[in-house]
Amino acid sequence: MSMNLGRWMLPAIVAAMAATLTAAVGATITLLGPWYRSLAQPDWAPPDIAFGPAWTLIFALCAISGTTAWRAAPDQESGDTVIGLFALNGFLNLLWSFLFFRAQRPDWAAFEVWFLWTSILILILYCWRFSRLAALLFLPYLVWVSFAGALNIKVVELNAPFG
Repeated sequence: MSMNLGRWMLPAIVAAMAATLTAAVGATITLLGPWYRSLAQPDWAPPDIAFGPAWTLIFALCAISGTTAWRAAPDQESGDTVIGLFALNGFLNLLWSFLFFRAQRPDWAAFEVWFLWTSILILILYCWRFSRLAALLFLPYLVWVSFAGALNIKVVELNAPFG
């Protein structure tokens, strides 16, 4: 019983910590100061207050998905691949925030968002092979990043050039 609990707890703890760390670092990178507030936004942009709850839900679903995928991995190599894909995705998520908010280069972020989007799609396709649930839990993240990418591109169109 305790061995089974440990097998479940380690992935859950690691996934929750990784999601929380990524969210916390992302929050420190995201500056909604004068530069951001001066950007023209499209009419269909959600209010700034919507982003916190959306990302909170997405990171929670990612933690559940990560736990589910890691536990369902058929072997050590597959589990390691899941961890590597999650780590790559977390890095790309933070890189987008850095490029957009800290470097103040929405144009570069609009290019990078496709790498982030692709990393989510790869996670979905990889996890689908052994955990449909884990793969499906990534769909809101893919939809949100698709929307964010479209918003990012429109911000570039409305405000370019940058740098």
